[in-house]
Amino acid sequence: MYKYPHGKNFSSTNLNFGSGTEICYLGSEIPVSASSLKVAVYGLSTEGYKIASHISKKGIPVSIIDDSSGMAITLKPDIAKTYSSVTSFIQDETLLDFEPFDVAINNASFIFFTPRIRKSWPDAKNHIGSKFQDVIKHVNKDSSIINTVPAGFGANNENITLIEHRTGLNVGKNIFYHYMPISSISPTVFDAIIGTRSEVNPNLESMLSELYPDTLKVVDIESAEYLYCIRILRHYGLMSPIFEICKFADSSFQSQMMESQSFDDLYLDDLVSGLFDLNTILSSLTGISPLTLLLKGNIATVENYIKYLTEQIKIILKKYELKASKTKAIISWTFDPNEMRGDRLEIISRLESRLKDYVGDVERHDSMFDFYSSEKKIIVVSCSKIDFERINKNNPNSEIIIVKATPLLGRSSILS
Repeated sequence: MYKYPHGKNFSSTNLNFGSGTEICYLGSEIPVSASSLKVAVYGLSTEGYKIASHISKKGIPVSIIDDSSGMAITLKPDIAKTYSSVTSFIQDETLLDFEPFDVAINNASFIFFTPRIRKSWPDAKNHIGSKFQDVIKHVNKDSSIINTVPAGFGANNENITLIEHRTGLNVGKNIFYHYMPISSISPTVFDAIIGTRSEVNPNLESMLSELYPDTLKVVDIESAEYLYCIRILRHYGLMSPIFEICKFADSSFQSQMMESQSFDDLYLDDLVSGLFDLNTILSSLTGISPLTLLLKGNIATVENYIKYLTEQIKIILKKYELKASKTKAIISWTFDPNEMRGDRLEIISRLESRLKDYVGDVERHDSMFDFYSSEKKIIVVSCSKIDFERINKNNPNSEIIIVKATPLLGRSSILS
């Protein structure tokens, strides 16, 4: 049983998408027959491909739009089943069918907004806005736009105003807008939420049902923004204090603590996972308030940790009497290059730049690398749990120094 913003309740049913079957209708959106249903996903990101692939496997026509080239790719069920990730999908473009992206959007009943964002704040806001305008130029009456990009307070109402201004249509009556923020933090942490000004079309619920096996929480737009902000800050509220306080801990701290394992499982990768979201929320606020200070504090924790990490590398160089010219630093950080957010790419660039102040030879690696490729002394900075496990398991050289990018690095986290 779903409860909607206007207080109406109704049960959601599984729908049959068989050819020519008229889909039952609940709510204020216009019903669409299965034979005419079409979906467009704007953004060749991992998140976008996951949605597009899932819907395509249901037999529904899907076009996924490469927002860098402006071309739409027809995603057929056999292709979706063949390519499990967007990376493998991109590598075999010769087998794919293309069409202009404006045609794909114009023909779609549902348009998911899942762009690849590679700008830093504050430039990211204009970048996202530009891509969103590319979409709404071509939407048709009675279509539904589903925005999956995390938004700050009031940002969705700005989008709605823009849609109405550009299309001349009324959101909630003859065109529909939903806010469904996709988190980069573990999906087990966040329940799926969708904010709307109208009841959600059951076609949309059915398409997403297996992606979100638990109840899809449907609320009004403002509540969705508030809930998502609370979830992000709650996540950082548990993690940021650990990274901040551990910088002051002496060598006896870990031996006396009871929660060392949980601290040791937190990495720089975890700290960066919601950075985009924090900046998004902060950008929607003005003035100084406890909330802005809270957001700024969590963002500062990331920058403070990078500074702390590089200072520890400097201490290691001094401890082992290593010359910068005869040392190589390797940043080992495995992450998805096609994810919607670009925070990890930005942070790894910052870390690389800082390390070059102390070590002339700095390399990035996002997979296994050859430990014998250099005659220099090697310091490996492991930025995620999976990277440390791979390196620790396959390290053939006891002379390599491995630094775990955890809250207690530089203490027992350093192996040699």
